[in-house]
Amino acid sequence: MTTYIQFFDEGLPSEHELLGGKCASLVTMTAAGMPVPPGFAVTTALYEAFIAESGLGEVIAAKLEGLDPSDVAQVDRVSAAIREEICSRPVPEHLREPTIAAYGALQARFAEPVPVAVRSSATAEDLPDASFAGQQDTYLWLTSLADVLSHIRACWASLYTSRAIIYRLKNGISEEGLSMAVAVQKMVNARVAGVAMTLNPHNGDRSKVTIDASYGVGESVVSGHVTPDNILMDKVMLSVVQEHIGAKHIELVPDATAGRLTEREVEPERCTVRCLTDDELKAVATLAKSAERHYGTPQDIEWALDRDLPEGEDLLLLQARPETVHSVTKPVAAAATAPLGAGTGFSGLGGITAALLGGGSHAPSIPTHHHHESKETSR
Repeated sequence: MTTYIQFFDEGLPSEHELLGGKCASLVTMTAAGMPVPPGFAVTTALYEAFIAESGLGEVIAAKLEGLDPSDVAQVDRVSAAIREEICSRPVPEHLREPTIAAYGALQARFAEPVPVAVRSSATAEDLPDASFAGQQDTYLWLTSLADVLSHIRACWASLYTSRAIIYRLKNGISEEGLSMAVAVQKMVNARVAGVAMTLNPHNGDRSKVTIDASYGVGESVVSGHVTPDNILMDKVMLSVVQEHIGAKHIELVPDATAGRLTEREVEPERCTVRCLTDDELKAVATLAKSAERHYGTPQDIEWALDRDLPEGEDLLLLQARPETVHSVTKPVAAAATAPLGAGTGFSGLGGITAALLGGGSHAPSIPTHHHHESKETSR
């Protein structure tokens, strides 16, 4: 039987071809008992059935035929045309129903409706040898079924952004077998969020854990809107080796009346202090280490402290993926600590998936895009 929907916690295998990188990781982490927010994958099988039944396969192949990756204007035109086709062709009712039922089942787990994030999970993404992060989309704080359905389509369409098309052409990645799963996951109401890496990204020193943290939903970190706190920790002792307190001048928080995230100034007294306590730092580092131990290789993780959950149960793992800068080369022995300065921070962590933290370099409206080419796919 074709699997169109797979909940992260239903105990089914984590099949990369069916789930794509992000969803496979979420299923694996959930099975390992890690604190992952609940959700489900709209599998590659559903995307492929839509492409086949709508006749889009031939249309896309024809448009990509003979495309020159160096002719950016032409790639932009082809990209816009393909994405318009994906977003506008009707999805057959028998393919719509499983997603509608799954969204209802997810919401039924909570006493009142919860916002969700919709995240693309391409089969070519998050592979150790292809730093493909950030080339597809994440949409945050969606509060209706209609929004979720339209943004699942936008994720499908993001396979064909100009950047993704050029990336595949230049790297010789075949369109054959290219597919997209989509994660629909409870949105975290983040008090503090960030990323962690189980090595020092400046020199590959695996005896350290590097943590970037800022207030609110982490999109402001990813987008470069804030300079986060940057902390280097000893991986064994869980002690702080070095820290740089970032400005953290804004935070993204939910606006219940508007039903979206809104940008808010952080009070001066909070800007000048570290946003994580010593205990919270240790908890984040321990979570990162558990991901590394589980996967057996250095990890980039994304994490958040959910203000809706009690202390001690509020740290959630949003994503883990292999670190791609240092660990694909030979392991580096423990080296002298590289200095951390004001410019250190998220940008130094190379190739991290924006995931539930958000993404993109423009103003943090919701939905949030990873990059400017995908504006046409939003509402």
